[in-house]
Amino acid sequence: MSNQSPNPLGLLISALALMWLSVSAFAEDLTPQIRVSGQAEATMAPDMATLQLTVMREAATARTALDDNSAAMAEVIAAMRDAGLAEKDLQTTNFSIQPRYTYPKPRNENPPELVGYVVRNSLQVKVRDLGKLGVLLDTSVSLGVNEGGSVQFGNDDPSSALSEARVRAVKDAMAKARTMADAAGVALGNLLELSDQTHIPAPQNYRMERAVMADAAAGSVPVMAGENSYRVIVHASYGIKQ
Repeated sequence: MSNQSPNPLGLLISALALMWLSVSAFAEDLTPQIRVSGQAEATMAPDMATLQLTVMREAATARTALDDNSAAMAEVIAAMRDAGLAEKDLQTTNFSIQPRYTYPKPRNENPPELVGYVVRNSLQVKVRDLGKLGVLLDTSVSLGVNEGGSVQFGNDDPSSALSEARVRAVKDAMAKARTMADAAGVALGNLLELSDQTHIPAPQNYRMERAVMADAAAGSVPVMAGENSYRVIVHASYGIKQ
């Protein structure tokens, strides 16, 4: 089997083709352009809330802590179902069993002592009827929820707000491009490129601290949903008429 030596003419043609492509790409990058960014926001009232509810129980043995925790969480889940929440809106998000130690002093001379176990079980609940939110928080605390209790307000479908913001952001970019062209004394050419960045906000958060949770059973928890703001940024490039 013989080895063929490279064809010098072929190598030269390939090298020239690569150089031509590189020069063409560089020339294209030098095309006069006006590049702008536009942004806009649109608001929407929340139509749902996500709760994070945690039951924490502590006992001398892991078995007792687990049994106590499971009993309390079962009652919380049953109450959510009785309130009409769908199974798809109830999800366990965290479960842990951890030993608890004390550390006699001085630590370097005495080993830690096992004094019990802590079991945590967290339930994520999506509430689509905000009118039930305060009562559900109240009920969950009465049934044993003693950690977490955070509430996040959101929208099941924010597409209409995003569409509104996107249209306004494009118009903002177009207006900026025209202003820049007029100021530079040139004519605005065709749109060459357009892209967007969608900023979906972190849902507004309300957190029930332990002191509040301990007294929640006294009455329905007052909660204000407010509004969610959705922001869109667009990037546009326009040619310049020669």
